[in-house]
Amino acid sequence: MVKYEAIANEIRKRILRGVYPVESLIPDQISLSKEFNVSRMTMKKALDILAMEGLIYRQRGSGTYVMKTALLNKQDAVVNEYDGLTKQLKGHEITSKVIQFNVEFPSEEIMEHLMIKKNQPVYNLIRLRIVDGKPYVLEHTHMPTDLATGLTEEIMEHSIYRYIHEELGLQFGGAFRKIHADKPSKYDQEYLDCKSDDPVLEVEQVVYLKDGRPFEYSRSRHRYDTRSYTMADINKNI
Repeated sequence: MVKYEAIANEIRKRILRGVYPVESLIPDQISLSKEFNVSRMTMKKALDILAMEGLIYRQRGSGTYVMKTALLNKQDAVVNEYDGLTKQLKGHEITSKVIQFNVEFPSEEIMEHLMIKKNQPVYNLIRLRIVDGKPYVLEHTHMPTDLATGLTEEIMEHSIYRYIHEELGLQFGGAFRKIHADKPSKYDQEYLDCKSDDPVLEVEQVVYLKDGRPFEYSRSRHRYDTRSYTMADINKNI
């Protein structure tokens, strides 16, 4: 992760935790540059990311403020964020129920998404993530076993991404994400408490390592009333 992205992540956390309250003036670029020991150009790039996400706005002659809409729903996610549920919903009680944990050879679809051969085994995982005691998301995940080494059911009951980053030392370089509506499956109805006519929000994504190799193909399924994604489109010419 480049420096300005790491700084943007830290300032984003401060906003979400209320260190910088809604509509408050955050420290100026010079002060932040000194705090993080970076140039003003690097700091500007970090703040540009947060402005594009709709978390902050600049008022000429006054400074940079936290957007009033930034905390309307703490369970919303930024559309290009893929750090995992544990980080996204920090402060909430998050538990996991392992529904399926298999190792198998990949189908044609999985081979294509993960760019692997048919003789390369993958994990086929299904987890129900439970937030504050309520079913929140049903995750269908495939990962190459030679990358996610040592994965166990005990790890799956907590944070897989934390294990990947802290124990395996792997870092993500990016992700391709597609979000669409779908009809509920039998799994959705059983584990997400969906009715047969409730729409489901599915987030389909491929996550890549820094070397460009696909690490994960997943489909995360949410009941229509439990999850939404946000994106800000700001005209830089204003």
